[in-house]
Amino acid sequence: MKDPQRPVYILPNLFTSGSLFLGFYAMIHAINITLRGEQNYKACALALIGAAMFDMMDGRVARKTNTASRFGVEYDSLSDLVSFGVAPALIIYLWTLKELGRIGWLGAFLYLACGALRLARFNIQVTGVEKKFFQGLPIPMAAMMICGAILIWEGKPIEDIELFFSLDVRFFLLILTYLLAGMMVSTIPYRSFKTLSLTTSHPFYYLVLVVVGLMFFGIKPWWSLFSLGCVYLLSGPVEKYVLAAPVRVFQRVKRHRRVKKALDRIDELASVTPKTIEDENQVKQERKVHPLKRS
Repeated sequence: MKDPQRPVYILPNLFTSGSLFLGFYAMIHAINITLRGEQNYKACALALIGAAMFDMMDGRVARKTNTASRFGVEYDSLSDLVSFGVAPALIIYLWTLKELGRIGWLGAFLYLACGALRLARFNIQVTGVEKKFFQGLPIPMAAMMICGAILIWEGKPIEDIELFFSLDVRFFLLILTYLLAGMMVSTIPYRSFKTLSLTTSHPFYYLVLVVVGLMFFGIKPWWSLFSLGCVYLLSGPVEKYVLAAPVRVFQRVKRHRRVKKALDRIDELASVTPKTIEDENQVKQERKVHPLKRS
């Protein structure tokens, strides 16, 4: 039986604790705002963004320092459930969904339940090998979409917000909550980016895209982040249902070209084999007659 008091790694779990702290702070701050009769939840969204940054760092630190452990995986999942499951569900409910009655709090609960299911599924799939794709939308990204919706309107009271189209903002946010819940438990693959390295060389246009992104971020920071989240949210379905067929065709063409090249090479070798065997036999005969002769 394993000792339950065995030591744990401090450094990566310190970042996880920071993420958990900021998620709890966001919930406490949201409750205090509601008790004071206010409706500006911008600070709550910023706290969750800070929690996401800590959550991103703990895994990288564990991999770089070779301090990854099963305890760290479980602790990280529990922290994610609080910071990116309970906290966003509570904040979006207090900000807007509470005015929709039963469908409002049921939407917040569905988001929380799907987030918990998403984390449970991820835990049983962990093998210690970094994967290029997640199965379903990661829960931190779902929380960032809710934070982005709060920040693009600067945390204003829900009554002062107007959309570009004729739909009540409350129902828009309710639809967004249900959509995020469904995408988290879906089987749609999303790119991981965990193995993305900033120290390796990349094509030149990557740097151009970064510069353009920084320019848009300087003009509209919160709209830029929310738009980036929308792009990531749509990237999974687009890559699976829209780009899958062209990619399969492209891979089939590449496979056909490789096979054709290999067959051509075999034909080329077959055409020169008899001559090569003849030359080798001649060299062997000469070596028998003159043992010291070098070819």
